[in-house]
Amino acid sequence: MYFPYLRGKQNELILLRENAELIANSPIIPIIEPVKSNLKPLLKATESLMSAGSEFILITNSICGDFSGDSSSLIDGVLTDETLSYKGLNLGYILDENSSIKDVVDFVNKYSTSNIALIHFGYSNGAELSAATKSLSNIKYNVFIERHAQRRYRSRFDTKATQVLIRDGFIKRSNREYPSSEPFSELHIMFKFEGAQAFGDFLIAGEEFSESGGPAYAVAIHLTYLDKKNEDDMYINHYVSNSNSSPADPGGKFMEALNKLVADLEFNKNIFPSQAISEFTKLHTRKHFPGLGVVKKLSMQHHVELMADYLKDS
Repeated sequence: MYFPYLRGKQNELILLRENAELIANSPIIPIIEPVKSNLKPLLKATESLMSAGSEFILITNSICGDFSGDSSSLIDGVLTDETLSYKGLNLGYILDENSSIKDVVDFVNKYSTSNIALIHFGYSNGAELSAATKSLSNIKYNVFIERHAQRRYRSRFDTKATQVLIRDGFIKRSNREYPSSEPFSELHIMFKFEGAQAFGDFLIAGEEFSESGGPAYAVAIHLTYLDKKNEDDMYINHYVSNSNSSPADPGGKFMEALNKLVADLEFNKNIFPSQAISEFTKLHTRKHFPGLGVVKKLSMQHHVELMADYLKDS
């Protein structure tokens, strides 16, 4: 199973809404950390996932964005009786360095009829937490963010709950500094050797959360691919614009990057022919710049489609 971790920004939620059927028909369980106080896009996304029959994890105590420090309005606005009765819903609870075991246990008991996913994001006392939660039968997933949950910590937890390992394969840089290609991850192949039963990542967004970027001196399009000649290790291509001396003309910069992507399609047979790739080629034909948010959404969609195709054959 593949668990993509998404922050609930507008285009991430549109991605889920537009690909709900693909997700429902694949062993993909998205993790959603809401970050915006406007709940309408989140509700539309969860409604689409439920209509398609998708399983997903909805984090209820976000540590990023508008809900960090107080998620009461999120819980009140999203956890309706209808949502809580949906069998594919897993309520996510983040454990970081500020978490209290009592609060975790109280939360799990409060929602005793719902499946729970504990998101291990920097809590340190694994032995104490494991002992306190061992008898709680509705914990379905232990999701470990690798950088914040080392192997010894992960080994403390009983495997009656599915162990999910999330690795951030995306090295964030300024757009001008990306190489043309670099390794992304081998976790989709090696997760069982890491003691996990499932795996995930932060797609091409990375773990680090930011509200918005500054002026774009360069535009970069990020595409993951599996290297068929190298045992399906995953790499990522970065198609970067050339005119990067000023933030002027983002549309022109996008076309420079897109030209490189389209040229690469002719000889790089490792690139999966996703629907997102089709959309990129249509944009190239029309010479249309849809905005940087849509460009990022298409890169994330390509990654999700790639994972769905890989898991289909695994």
